Amino acid sequence: MTTEKTFSFRNRWFTVSVGILALIALLAALVGFVWLPKAHARNAMASLWEAICSAAGAPAPFQGAGLPAEQQRFPTSVIVNANMMDVNGGASIGKGATLAMACTMCHGARGTSPAGTPHLAGQPASATYKQLRDFASGHRPSAIMRPLVMELSDQDMRDLAAYYASLERERIADIAPSVHETPRLVRNGDPMRSIGACSSCHSPHARRPATPVLEGISETYLRDQLHAFRDGRRANDINRQMRNAVRKLSDAEIAELAKYYAAR
Repeated sequence: MTTEKTFSFRNRWFTVSVGILALIALLAALVGFVWLPKAHARNAMASLWEAICSAAGAPAPFQGAGLPAEQQRFPTSVIVNANMMDVNGGASIGKGATLAMACTMCHGARGTSPAGTPHLAGQPASATYKQLRDFASGHRPSAIMRPLVMELSDQDMRDLAAYYASLERERIADIAPSVHETPRLVRNGDPMRSIGACSSCHSPHARRPATPVLEGISETYLRDQLHAFRDGRRANDINRQMRNAVRKLSDAEIAELAKYYAAR
């Protein structure tokens, strides 16, 4: 029998062999790209295409736990960029000062809190605005903050942010003694664990949009927020920046960072 006849679909054995191989390949593809991803994703896959993408190694869309369906895909509803804040000068600050009278019980008369809540004085306007928006939308859950901001308009939030950004933070009399040595995680991060340096985003000179100033904030508050990011209870960080940064940190490392920033 010639080679031409051997590898010809007129050859019954050749045709059967090709058919069996094609069937095996199809079954393997269905198992590997469809059944296994769906079986191990605990019903997280919404479609056949997402299952195939997952099996091929493409990251699945972020699903925020505990959020309504329309809010699950994105950690925030705010578009963050360098020009996101359009402050209307003194008029905006003046309106914000009036609105801030409702905030004094927790955040202090001048935005510097003695009660362990975040200092708002001197915070970049974009950082305060983003958090207010996230509280209102539910992207950052809070039984205390959400009812307080639900009635605020977008302009009200911008005015509040502008007002607090205009204030100078007051010195807390009983602040902890300054930590002389800067932790390695602040200076250099930990490249072997894919942890970036805290100072690359939170340095006063970094000026990253919507990024808060951490210096002097309550040690307890900072520690709680780092734990919330690590444990997934807080998920309003864009591109999972904070969750990726802290997911491999130990309790001791989180305590060290919180103590360092609180003492500054």
